[in-house]
Parts: sequence; C-alpha cells; structure tokens
Amino acid sequence: MVRIRTKREIGLIAESCQIVADTVEMLAGYMKSGVSLSELDKLAEDYIRSHGARPAFKGYMGFPSTLCISVDDEVVHGIPSNRMLENGQIVGVDCGAEKNGYYGDHARTFSIGFVNQEKQKLIDITHQALMLGIKEAKVGNYISDIGHAIQTHVEQNGFSVVRELVGHGIGTELHEDPQIPNYGLPKQGNQLKEGMCLAIEPMVNMGSKEIMTDSDGWTVRTKDGQSSAHFEHTIAIQEGEAKILSTIQNNNTK
Repeated sequence: MVRIRTKREIGLIAESCQIVADTVEMLAGYMKSGVSLSELDKLAEDYIRSHGARPAFKGYMGFPSTLCISVDDEVVHGIPSNRMLENGQIVGVDCGAEKNGYYGDHARTFSIGFVNQEKQKLIDITHQALMLGIKEAKVGNYISDIGHAIQTHVEQNGFSVVRELVGHGIGTELHEDPQIPNYGLPKQGNQLKEGMCLAIEPMVNMGSKEIMTDSDGWTVRTKDGQSSAHFEHTIAIQEGEAKILSTIQNNNTK
C-alpha cells in the first residue's frame, strides 16, 4: 500500500532526514586516506544518537552497523570494518535514522584524495541521474518516469544501472511501497500524488550491470570488479513537485 503523508508526518520525516544529511556532511571531513571504516561508523552512530535519533540500519534484518560503506567495486551494503581508506578509492556512504517513529535515508559517494577521470565521471553522472530522477517525481507523473530519466542519463554516458536493487517509499518504516526501479519505460506503475515520500537511489556501475553478494550475506559488488557509485535522497511530493528532505540546512544542492 502506497501511503500518503500529512504535512505533520512530512515534517517528522524531514527531521530524521536532516539528521542523516548532517551526519553524512559531518563525515565528509573524515573521508581521507588512513581513516578506518569502523571509525566512520562510530562517528555516525554517536552523531545520530546525540540528536535524539536511532541508527535505522543497525539491527535491521541483522545488519551490524550504523552505516553501509561500500568501496570501489562494492555497490551497496558494505559492512564497516577496520579497513583503511586509501587515496584513489570511491566510497559510498549510506545512512539512515529514525526519530519519533519516522525514518530518513540518504547516501552519497565520496572520492578519497585524487581519483582517476573515469571514477570522477561515474560519481558525477550518478549524482546528475539522481537529480534528473527527482525532477520527475511530481504530481501526475508515474513511478517509472523517475527510473526512465535515471537510466537514460546513465546509459547515454556509457555506464549501467543496477536492476536488482531499487528505491522505495519511506515513512513509519524504512522501506515501504512503492518500489522505485532506476530503469524502465515511462508512464508505468503508480501515479505520483501529493504527500508521497520516496527514497530515490540510483546505483550505477562503470562496467556491466551484473552484481553478486559476498559470503557475508550483505555486501553487494559488481561481477566484473569495476567501480560503482550510489547517491540517495529522501523526497516528499509537496505543492505538486519533489522537495528534497535529506539536505543540509539551507542547501538543496548536496
């Protein structure tokens, strides 16, 4: 069931989204060579809890950590460890928080030091695809219009869209209906309505779209070993169009 949220509920979702956006922005200052993934995870958990919220991922279906941190060929759901960041890597950080019964979800891919031109292009195109998908999240459009915009931009630039993993509705649960694929033909699926809250999250591979899951049961990586990027915003459809909720204060460009 696709849920329509009241202005009050959207305000509560926005509060949780603000916390995750600020958490990820705080982590930006630590995204450098020699910092461990577990250190980033602890920083994030402490920050979220200090703002009266709870890490949404920790314990979710048994996931052990606050953040999903995915390096280079890891697409999503990487488990933080004592592994150190290294120059030249790209690192996806996915963060969720719950406060007062409502959830926020946000992801961003960082470059560590200098990255090669193709990795930087992958990051840029994935973020651009997210923003193009968000523009299609407006009253009267359809769920598939979001994915069609994402897929078109990604493939025009020589990259591929992961099929098995999708965006989702969000609110009183971390993952709600509808599912939001990052590909497809336009004008299909649910029609978008005022009050819908959606987490839109393209996952884009440098090479093939094919993925596999590690033996830890969580870490998803590319089959061909090439890099992947991931960006995510939680949005609400208000006054007919998408309003980004997971953005740092007074800045809708991050």
